Formats: sequence, C-alpha cells, structure tokens
Amino acid sequence: MALTDPAARRQDHRHTTADDDVSRRLLESAAALSYDPSTEIDWDSPLPEGHYGLNPEWSTLYGTRLWDEMTEHQRVTLTRHEVCSIMNTGIWFEMILQQMVLRDQYLKNPVSAEFRFALTEIADECRHSIMFARAFEKMGVPAYRPNKLIAQAGRAYKSLAKGELAYGGILVAEEVLDVMQRDWMRGENVLDIVRGTSRIHVVEESRHMKFARQEIRERLRYASPARRRASATGIAIGAYVIVTSMVHPGVYKAAGLDVGRALAEVKGNEHRKAMMRNSSRHLMAFLAETGLLTSRSAAVYRRVHML
Repeated sequence: MALTDPAARRQDHRHTTADDDVSRRLLESAAALSYDPSTEIDWDSPLPEGHYGLNPEWSTLYGTRLWDEMTEHQRVTLTRHEVCSIMNTGIWFEMILQQMVLRDQYLKNPVSAEFRFALTEIADECRHSIMFARAFEKMGVPAYRPNKLIAQAGRAYKSLAKGELAYGGILVAEEVLDVMQRDWMRGENVLDIVRGTSRIHVVEESRHMKFARQEIRERLRYASPARRRASATGIAIGAYVIVTSMVHPGVYKAAGLDVGRALAEVKGNEHRKAMMRNSSRHLMAFLAETGLLTSRSAAVYRRVHML
C-alpha cells in the first residue's frame, strides 16, 4: 500500500516484519547480556567515607562559588544525596514507563518479538527500581519524591500518553541519564555501589533506548505534520518535568547548605547548563531527524538547557 493512500495515513500503527526484526535482535542481546543486581553488586561492603556519590563535575553546584566554599565532607554528602535523588526520580519514571508500555502492548500478539521484548523491558525496569532502592537505602539517604504537582502531572502523563508521545517520554529520561551514568561508572573516586548500578543500567538501558527509537519511528510512519507538532510539544513538556525533578531541593539542606542560596547558584550555573546540553546532544539529533524538534518544543528544551 502506498504511503499516499488515505487508509495508510489514517492507520496509527503499522508493524512490519522489519520492525519485529529489531525487537528480535534486542531479545537476543537481552538473553546474552543481562545482569542480576543482587549478585553483581557487593551490597555488604562498607562505603568508603571519602568517595563521592557521582563525579563532582555532575554535581549541580560544581563550578559555583558555593562549591568552592564547601568543605570536602559537604561535597561528598551533597553528591551522595544528589545521586540518590536522581535514582528516586528514576524509580518514579520507571513506574510510569512500565504502565505506558504495558498499556501499549495490551491485547497485542504475544508471539511477536515486539510483545516479548516489551515485557522483557518491563522486567528490566522492575529490577532497576529495586536496585536503585537498595542503593539509596545502603547510602542512608531518604527517598526524595517529586512534589504533589509533579506527581499529578506524572499520573496524567502515564494515563494519557500513547504512541510516540509515550515512547518519546521514555527516550528522554533514558538518554539524559545514560550520558551521566557513563561518566559515573568510570569515576575513580565514585562509590563502587554507584559505579556498579550505573554499569548495569547503561548496558540494559541501551536496548530500551533502541526499542523506544524504533517504536517512535514506527508510530510516526504515517503521521501528519499536525500530529508531529503536537507530539513534539508533549514530549518536550514531559522532558521539562523529568529534568526539573531530578534533584530535590532537600539535598542542599542535607549537606548543611542554605537552600535558597544553593538554588540561586544552581540556576545561574553555566557549567551545569553546558553538561545538560552535552547529555542531550544525541537526543536532540534524533528528535530533529524524526520531525519532533519544532520551534515550540525547542523553546521548552532551552528553558531546561537541553538545547
């Protein structure tokens, strides 16, 4: 059927054998390279006192005057609370992700590779959430949760988002965290527990990102320009919510800092803005390629320094 056929354009989702081949390769990868965090990570070893929770360069205050004034103990404490806040945000969004993927696959052909990999991804995300929870419990850091407004926005997103909007939100969260964790897993003065969880997450999430990209391309195959524009805006709003929720203000109080001053320094931190743009570079390229980077969505990304 030609792409110009009205019936083809009306069809929301046309799954092909080639699409299923992508999922089949991802299933083979999952069978060959997956990890059990309960045995891969040494949960019983004591935490070295001077090791950071993440590379200092990824701290929200790195490069500011306040960072220069902080003691080494405050810096270590801050980075541990920051990484645990990011892990908590990861758990929150992984729960949203699981519901969106499960709803998307409802009543689809269970023998298809797409269906089987979708369930494999959900199983991965369950393990990741448990892994992150064990990590911040080990570090003795509280569960930093999104505020009520953000929590309700997430509830609406998981209930309403579908197609490229759902998978776009998934891709945004995974792409940004992937770049950060690739640095953390190699950080010489980063806690082993963070390096280990980051390594597992990077390997397994690389498959999830490929799946999300494929699903986005597939859903947009017959999409109209109006639908692409609407989806681009929706994905950007989802990105805004995710990025602004990653580090809870409580992390600054935990490090013995003035919260108001810390937030002001973070807001003007040019180093932080550059790190965010760098971590979003591949994501922005993909969104542009698929017609999901419009002038309106770009304005949203610039507000959170992803562009």
